[in-house]
Amino acid sequence: MYENFYALQGKPFSLSPDPRFFYASKGHSRAMAYLEYGIHQEEGFIVITGDVGAGKTTLVRNLFQSVSGKPLVAAQLVSTQLDADDLLLSVCLAFGLQDLPSDKAEQLARLERFLLQTRASQQRALLVVDEVQNLSPKAVEELRMLSNFQGEDGPLLQSFLVGQPEFRRILRSDSMLQLRQRVIANYHLGPMDEPDTRAYIEYRLACVGWRQDPRFAEGIWPMIYQYTGGIPRRVNTFCDRLMLMGFLEERHELGPEQAQTVIDEMEHDLGAGGEGAPLPAEIDARVDREALTQIGSDIQELDKRLVRMERMLLFTYRQTKQILESVQVPEAEAELGPIEEPRRAQN
Repeated sequence: MYENFYALQGKPFSLSPDPRFFYASKGHSRAMAYLEYGIHQEEGFIVITGDVGAGKTTLVRNLFQSVSGKPLVAAQLVSTQLDADDLLLSVCLAFGLQDLPSDKAEQLARLERFLLQTRASQQRALLVVDEVQNLSPKAVEELRMLSNFQGEDGPLLQSFLVGQPEFRRILRSDSMLQLRQRVIANYHLGPMDEPDTRAYIEYRLACVGWRQDPRFAEGIWPMIYQYTGGIPRRVNTFCDRLMLMGFLEERHELGPEQAQTVIDEMEHDLGAGGEGAPLPAEIDARVDREALTQIGSDIQELDKRLVRMERMLLFTYRQTKQILESVQVPEAEAELGPIEEPRRAQN
């Protein structure tokens, strides 16, 4: 919505993982280096962990983009509480195997044939398991067992395990001893620091043609970092909200005042409807001068938000009107009646 107002070529702070917006912060660069090291080693497990929203999935998408064109057959598996039997089937499907037998032994044989054919064609197979912390212990052991597939020149399958910090605890358990022995690199992706947070925001804006509109005042950067903690997903959410507010208020410079407004609104949204909110009947006997002052302040803030909503609705109305006007059919063409789409030839 604010893209047109700021002459941007796209949405800079989408929450969907997109390798086009991959920013190589200090932490992400190091995590990427571990993944590339693993590919070079051609064996063993690489483990990458990080908090929710740290950018792990975007890291994986960037990895897949970077290995495009290399002799590597890569597949991604996003685990959702898989048990051992489901995991094997899911791995086969991730590599594109179809018409799979229901028997597990036959599934293993089918996967092994695929891996041997892949190696025979001078390629290697790489499996990336995302959200690995959701796997059951038996499913994790099944992953380790798949690494036992061997060819004449080494393992037929290499696996990268990506997940949240709790997987580190799982990995330290006694039952994971054999898996730990096959982990050649283990890295935890932490939040960005303040300079990287600023550079991350500016990089994403530059990807969509930002030309200093809006301009960010120097005082806004510490506030963004402190509120988001340098977590990429939180940064995206906050900046998207900030840009929207700038559009609604028709601002071309955003500073601490606007950042604080967004912080207050987001905190209010998170706290709305929480426990302990007083009932109307309870308020009557407790209204005093301080409460009235607070009510007045809340009404003023509500007025500001309503004004922004009105501007947003007006902008949407104008955009819709322009679209409708651009697609109206001229009277001369309308008299010809509806035009049928050509039918596709049947195979």
